[in-house]
Amino acid sequence: MGRAFEYRKATKLKRWGHMARTFTKIGKAIEVSVQQAGPDPASNTRLRLLIQNAKAENMPKDNIERAIKRAISKDTSDYKEMVYEGYGPHGIAILVETATDNPTRTVANVRSYFNKMGGALGTSGSVSFMFVHKAIFKTPYKEDIDLDQLELDLIDFEVDEVFVDDENQINIYGPFESYGQIQAYLEGHGMEITSGEFIRIPTDTKELPEEQRQSVHKLIEKLEEDDDVVNVFHNMKEEEEAE
Repeated sequence: MGRAFEYRKATKLKRWGHMARTFTKIGKAIEVSVQQAGPDPASNTRLRLLIQNAKAENMPKDNIERAIKRAISKDTSDYKEMVYEGYGPHGIAILVETATDNPTRTVANVRSYFNKMGGALGTSGSVSFMFVHKAIFKTPYKEDIDLDQLELDLIDFEVDEVFVDDENQINIYGPFESYGQIQAYLEGHGMEITSGEFIRIPTDTKELPEEQRQSVHKLIEKLEEDDDVVNVFHNMKEEEEAE
């Protein structure tokens, strides 16, 4: 298990907080996907996986269907996916992914969080080069699956990590650009996809003492509370990683 897994383990699901906020963010992601590629999961691969992710989070079917209907409604908001970059306290690089129908409002809010918590919002490209954009899939592990062969088959898609985690799920890490190809391979070989998402992994991490880590976490938590924010990534080394 490599760097991607260790980073993933250290930062796992602190974001999205309470269930209601989780459903709101998943619903917004579904709306964005439908607006971009249509409401049919059979032809919209991203929507198909978002629905699977929603089910994994126990999001009611009615909520999923309402999000799809909102996206095709003439009165629906036109959401845009925006990425904001900056530095938090103590020089920690922070990258914020959002889905918003009002970028002016969102950037003002994000900037205010950075400013109030001792950080500063930067320009596009100011910290993104410190992260690699990855696609992550999970599928149940079965005894008849040859992991070595699976990894070999996925080499053409530049997959760099395949392993079984503590929940007996096969984790597959590949480039962001290979998302659709990896999904097609897994579905084409009858492998159930329990989740599929994107993550940004720092190429290097910065270690801070506990008191300074807490000040960075306060900024991250403030960002995650905003309904327009989908994901927050950073390059701070967590306590679990340092052990």
